[in-house]
Amino acid sequence: MFSLELPPDWSAPREELREATSRAGWKPDLVADAELALLELFVNAYRHGGSAAPIVVVLIIGDILRVSVSDGSPVLPAPREDSDPLALSGRGLHLVRSLTHRFGTETRRTGKSVWFELDAAA
Repeated sequence: MFSLELPPDWSAPREELREATSRAGWKPDLVADAELALLELFVNAYRHGGSAAPIVVVLIIGDILRVSVSDGSPVLPAPREDSDPLALSGRGLHLVRSLTHRFGTETRRTGKSVWFELDAAA
């Protein structure tokens, strides 16, 4: 069942992302893609990972932006293959895949991180 409960405030991670990409001279369309992908992972960490305050790390290494969002759940996400195109949820990882150049998951001692990367030259 879909819940309209609002996730925690994500303005600080979004602002960190904007500041890092602005200092590095990233194109606005790539920044917008990164913001949308960040929002999707942040909401998923809250909604499915049970994290009241997902941990977000934003890194720019050379021409690559890497964003990771961590929560305490050990359950790794998987894109739904049979998602109803009219459903209100269930296509988030497909969205992240289409907006970014790479994405994946990493298990952690306590939970997992879901990450994505964008290339500045794209």
